[in-house]
Amino acid sequence: MTEQGSLITDEMRQCIGEPRTPHVVQVEHGAIAVFASAIGDANPLFTNDIHARGTRYGGITAPPTFLRTVSGEGRELFEESGLENVLDGGSEWSYFNPVYSGDRITVITTILDLTERDGRLGRMVFVVSEAVYTNQFDQIVAKQRSTIIRY
Repeated sequence: MTEQGSLITDEMRQCIGEPRTPHVVQVEHGAIAVFASAIGDANPLFTNDIHARGTRYGGITAPPTFLRTVSGEGRELFEESGLENVLDGGSEWSYFNPVYSGDRITVITTILDLTERDGRLGRMVFVVSEAVYTNQFDQIVAKQRSTIIRY
Protein backbone atom coordinates (compact mmCIF):
# COMPACT_ATOMS: atom_id res chain seq x y z
CA MET A 1 0.00 0.00 0.00
CA THR A 2 1.32 3.45 -0.85
CA GLU A 3 0.90 6.72 1.03
CA GLN A 4 -1.99 7.77 -1.20
CA GLY A 5 -4.57 6.07 1.02
CA SER A 6 -6.96 3.37 0.08
CA LEU A 7 -8.95 3.37 -3.15
CA ILE A 8 -11.59 1.32 -1.34
CA THR A 9 -14.03 3.73 0.28
CA ASP A 10 -16.09 3.11 3.41
CA GLU A 11 -19.19 3.01 1.17
CA MET A 12 -17.59 0.21 -0.88
CA ARG A 13 -16.65 -1.73 2.27
CA GLN A 14 -20.20 -1.45 3.61
CA CYS A 15 -21.47 -3.19 0.46
CA ILE A 16 -19.51 -6.37 1.08
CA GLY A 17 -22.01 -9.15 1.70
CA GLU A 18 -25.03 -7.00 0.81
CA PRO A 19 -26.98 -8.05 -2.29
CA ARG A 20 -27.05 -5.32 -4.93
CA THR A 21 -30.24 -4.09 -6.59
CA PRO A 22 -31.73 -6.86 -8.74
CA HIS A 23 -31.36 -6.49 -12.49
CA VAL A 24 -34.14 -8.01 -14.61
CA VAL A 25 -33.93 -8.97 -18.29
CA GLN A 26 -36.59 -10.42 -20.57
CA VAL A 27 -34.90 -13.05 -22.75
CA GLU A 28 -35.95 -12.61 -26.36
CA HIS A 29 -35.64 -15.13 -29.17
CA GLY A 30 -33.90 -12.55 -31.37
CA ALA A 31 -31.31 -11.82 -28.69
CA ILE A 32 -30.57 -15.53 -28.35
CA ALA A 33 -30.19 -15.91 -32.13
CA VAL A 34 -27.90 -12.87 -32.40
CA PHE A 35 -25.78 -14.07 -29.49
CA ALA A 36 -25.49 -17.61 -30.92
CA SER A 37 -24.43 -16.16 -34.26
CA ALA A 38 -21.91 -13.85 -32.60
CA ILE A 39 -20.20 -16.75 -30.83
CA GLY A 40 -20.33 -18.89 -33.99
CA ASP A 41 -22.65 -21.55 -32.54
CA ALA A 42 -25.02 -22.86 -35.22
CA ASN A 43 -26.84 -25.25 -32.86
CA PRO A 44 -30.49 -25.19 -34.02
CA LEU A 45 -31.57 -25.45 -30.37
CA PHE A 46 -30.79 -21.73 -30.16
CA THR A 47 -32.52 -20.58 -33.37
CA ASN A 48 -34.95 -23.12 -34.83
CA ASP A 49 -38.26 -23.36 -32.98
CA ILE A 50 -39.41 -26.53 -34.77
CA HIS A 51 -36.14 -28.32 -34.00
CA ALA A 52 -36.04 -27.05 -30.41
CA ARG A 53 -39.62 -28.22 -29.67
CA GLY A 54 -38.60 -31.74 -30.63
CA THR A 55 -35.77 -31.88 -28.10
CA ARG A 56 -35.85 -32.75 -24.41
CA TYR A 57 -35.90 -28.98 -23.72
CA GLY A 58 -39.19 -28.46 -25.57
CA GLY A 59 -38.27 -25.03 -26.91
CA ILE A 60 -35.56 -22.57 -27.81
CA THR A 61 -32.93 -22.17 -25.12
CA ALA A 62 -30.05 -19.76 -24.78
CA PRO A 63 -26.42 -20.86 -24.94
CA PRO A 64 -25.10 -21.05 -21.36
CA THR A 65 -22.69 -18.18 -22.00
CA PHE A 66 -25.67 -15.96 -22.95
CA LEU A 67 -25.94 -15.00 -19.30
CA ARG A 68 -22.68 -13.04 -19.70
CA THR A 69 -24.89 -10.40 -21.36
CA VAL A 70 -26.94 -9.97 -18.16
CA SER A 71 -24.96 -7.82 -15.75
CA GLY A 72 -25.54 -7.01 -12.14
CA GLU A 73 -22.02 -6.08 -11.03
CA GLY A 74 -22.83 -2.97 -9.02
CA ARG A 75 -20.92 -0.55 -11.22
CA GLU A 76 -22.58 2.41 -9.52
CA LEU A 77 -20.25 1.86 -6.55
CA PHE A 78 -17.26 2.75 -8.70
CA GLU A 79 -18.65 5.64 -10.78
CA GLU A 80 -16.90 8.36 -8.78
CA SER A 81 -13.86 6.34 -7.70
CA GLY A 82 -11.66 7.08 -10.70
CA LEU A 83 -11.41 3.31 -11.30
CA GLU A 84 -12.67 3.58 -14.87
CA ASN A 85 -10.65 0.75 -16.39
CA VAL A 86 -11.87 -2.81 -16.01
CA LEU A 87 -10.24 -6.21 -16.56
CA ASP A 88 -12.00 -9.55 -16.31
CA GLY A 89 -10.10 -11.54 -13.68
CA GLY A 90 -11.98 -14.74 -14.43
CA SER A 91 -15.28 -16.45 -13.65
CA GLU A 92 -16.55 -19.78 -12.41
CA TRP A 93 -20.04 -20.79 -13.51
CA SER A 94 -22.49 -23.37 -12.23
CA TYR A 95 -25.57 -24.14 -14.36
CA PHE A 96 -28.77 -25.58 -12.93
CA ASN A 97 -31.64 -24.99 -15.41
CA PRO A 98 -31.89 -23.94 -19.06
CA VAL A 99 -32.70 -20.36 -19.98
CA TYR A 100 -35.63 -20.29 -22.42
CA SER A 101 -36.77 -17.72 -24.93
CA GLY A 102 -39.38 -15.70 -23.06
CA ASP A 103 -37.87 -16.19 -19.61
CA ARG A 104 -37.57 -13.24 -17.26
CA ILE A 105 -34.15 -13.54 -15.65
CA THR A 106 -33.32 -11.71 -12.44
CA VAL A 107 -29.68 -11.39 -11.44
CA ILE A 108 -28.67 -10.39 -7.95
CA THR A 109 -24.99 -9.74 -7.37
CA THR A 110 -23.31 -9.73 -3.99
CA ILE A 111 -19.80 -8.38 -3.53
CA LEU A 112 -17.91 -10.96 -1.48
CA ASP A 113 -14.54 -9.26 -1.14
CA LEU A 114 -12.60 -6.12 -2.10
CA THR A 115 -8.82 -6.07 -2.03
CA GLU A 116 -6.33 -3.50 -3.18
CA ARG A 117 -2.95 -4.21 -4.76
CA ASP A 118 -0.18 -2.41 -6.55
CA GLY A 119 0.66 -3.82 -9.97
CA ARG A 120 2.08 -3.00 -13.38
CA LEU A 121 -1.07 -1.04 -14.17
CA GLY A 122 -0.84 0.99 -10.96
CA ARG A 123 -3.10 0.63 -7.96
CA MET A 124 -5.90 -1.85 -8.54
CA VAL A 125 -9.02 -3.00 -6.71
CA PHE A 126 -10.00 -6.67 -7.05
CA VAL A 127 -13.76 -7.12 -6.76
CA VAL A 128 -14.86 -10.70 -6.02
CA SER A 129 -18.58 -11.20 -6.41
CA GLU A 130 -21.27 -13.83 -6.79
CA ALA A 131 -24.22 -13.40 -9.13
CA VAL A 132 -27.30 -15.58 -8.80
CA TYR A 133 -29.54 -15.81 -11.88
CA THR A 134 -33.16 -16.88 -11.34
CA ASN A 135 -36.08 -17.22 -13.73
CA GLN A 136 -39.67 -16.09 -13.28
CA PHE A 137 -40.45 -19.34 -11.41
CA ASP A 138 -37.80 -18.55 -8.77
CA GLN A 139 -35.64 -21.38 -10.10
CA ILE A 140 -31.92 -20.75 -9.99
CA VAL A 141 -30.66 -21.13 -13.55
CA ALA A 142 -27.01 -20.29 -12.85
CA LYS A 143 -24.49 -18.89 -10.40
CA GLN A 144 -21.36 -16.99 -11.31
CA ARG A 145 -18.42 -16.23 -9.07
CA SER A 146 -16.16 -13.68 -10.68
CA THR A 147 -13.24 -11.36 -10.14
CA ILE A 148 -13.23 -7.93 -11.75
CA ILE A 149 -10.07 -5.82 -11.60
CA ARG A 150 -10.60 -2.07 -11.53
CA TYR A 151 -7.80 0.45 -11.97
